[in-house]
Amino acid sequence: MKTVYGDILEGGGQILRFTLPIAAITGTPIRIVRIRAKRPNPGLARQHMISVESVARLSSAKLEGLRLGSQELTFIPGSIRGGRYDFDIGTAGSITLVLQALLPVMAFTRDYVEVTITGGTNNPMAPPIDYLERILLPVLRMMGFDPRIELLRRGFYPVGGGIVKASSTSIEGMLKPIRIVEFGYVKRIAGIAYSSRLPSHIVDRMVSTVEKLLSRRGYDIVLEKEILQPPNPRCAASPGCGVLLYAELSSGARIASDSLGVRGKPAEKVAEEAVKDLESQIEVAYPVDRHLADQLIIWMALAGGESSIATTELTLHTVTCIELAKRLLDVEFEVDGGEGKPSRITCRGIGLKAEKSPP
Repeated sequence: MKTVYGDILEGGGQILRFTLPIAAITGTPIRIVRIRAKRPNPGLARQHMISVESVARLSSAKLEGLRLGSQELTFIPGSIRGGRYDFDIGTAGSITLVLQALLPVMAFTRDYVEVTITGGTNNPMAPPIDYLERILLPVLRMMGFDPRIELLRRGFYPVGGGIVKASSTSIEGMLKPIRIVEFGYVKRIAGIAYSSRLPSHIVDRMVSTVEKLLSRRGYDIVLEKEILQPPNPRCAASPGCGVLLYAELSSGARIASDSLGVRGKPAEKVAEEAVKDLESQIEVAYPVDRHLADQLIIWMALAGGESSIATTELTLHTVTCIELAKRLLDVEFEVDGGEGKPSRITCRGIGLKAEKSPP
């Protein structure tokens, strides 16, 4: 049994979401101690408990320490199996963070798997569901994994209640390596501005602000509008809004930014924040945004062959994932750059093969 310390580097839930799928996929018993020790409220919150429970269900794992506030957990995986599962975070906790832990396990599940998760779809400290659909999934498809994610209902703080369905079949053989290092030029800016239970002018103002700010640079801009009101089944229980922007590059890559509305923040400010972040990353001229980089580390480590990405900023989250990959998979990474700087990350993955279903 391997022991992982939850207070290393980033010291938060990322360690849990990285460690558990690796344990499930490789069949390695894991003990995690000092869980989220660097957070103001250390230990497992509801969102983290569902991440643990969902990975455990798919991998037939035995658990010790799965309770609210627990700072120590033992995870002994069994066989990974498909099927249909339902998980309810019970709060507005992030569905996308639960999916971060689940998707690698789903990629190595022998049979069809379908997971429905209830919680928050658009959260301030997590990638929105729109990001997974438009930024992460295209890269996973390049690697040979083609999950489907369907947004059934949006969920905002404080009620949550959003519903997302994710489904997939196992990869064929092993994950393919990726090489995302060329920037090229910006072909166009795309994205979506969305709202639930708010006046339609909120989305209109966000879109017009984005277009005004970015048109100065001569970009072709194509933004979708999603304005949800009851009785639309996708309408959230709590009011909320936000915007996701991404630059489609000539190299085929996408760089993204997003901003979430909160009470008292003008729609124009929401749009300005997303535009400012996107422009700052475009100026670096590296093709992988700072949030995608940390999400790709686990996939690069599991893939066969050499993967290489160039990210606009090496975050502490990414550094933490690299360190965990080294410890858990004995895989080597090379980083040309440094924390807080544009960096190039190279990894020769272990080439883990997916087991085929028995006849």
